[in-house]
Amino acid sequence: MSSRLLDLLFSFEAGQSELSLAELGRKTGLPHPTARRLVRELTAAGALEQRENGRFVVGLRLWQLGTLAPLTESLRTMAQPYMEDLYSALHQHVQLAVLEGREAVVIERLSAPQALDLVSGVGGRLPLHCSGVGKILLGHGGTELMNEVLGGPLQRFTSRTVTDPEAIRRELAECRRTGSSLVRGELTEGADSIATRVMDHEGRVVAALSVVVRSSSVQTQAVLPSVITSGLAISRRLGWQPGIKVRQG
Repeated sequence: MSSRLLDLLFSFEAGQSELSLAELGRKTGLPHPTARRLVRELTAAGALEQRENGRFVVGLRLWQLGTLAPLTESLRTMAQPYMEDLYSALHQHVQLAVLEGREAVVIERLSAPQALDLVSGVGGRLPLHCSGVGKILLGHGGTELMNEVLGGPLQRFTSRTVTDPEAIRRELAECRRTGSSLVRGELTEGADSIATRVMDHEGRVVAALSVVVRSSSVQTQAVLPSVITSGLAISRRLGWQPGIKVRQG
């Protein structure tokens, strides 16, 4: 029973945050009567809410529970002042992401009203092979993860998306050497991402910080030092110190 409830909850994702009962049944493979009964239980518990149009969304109580996840909450809290500084200086998207499975999940973002549209918001998922934060996380995620991601088909999102595994491996080696990544228009046309790593007290890369700007709107090399400095500052808050070797995987 518990696994069926989780299947229903995990049906919701970025881009599909509102689902009908029929859609929940199709996504989970549950018979309609079973899906209806379990959705009613989740709604009664506050894990789901039903809109006036009859469709369902994640409930406030479930969202509140998610904010208690220790890694996400501590990272968001510690990173917030440095993200706000970057935002104040650049008035562009500033985002923080962590690795989950074979994707990057955005756990915080600050955005100016005039900033360009992006493919995903807070809670959304980004591909590892062609996003700034994704390349940071993939490059430091260990050999097994790299082989899994680069050994499968790599989706092309724009004309500039790099899909050659060997070319990406060379980029990832550079990410590990410099601790940063510069991605130009690979995920979203006209959007450049400048990203850096965030490390914990053991030198593990636990997150990636990035600024996403409109292509040619700023000199990316001029932004890079500020992004790296912010990433190091957050890392220090997590216990990292110069001399602690960056760990892979």
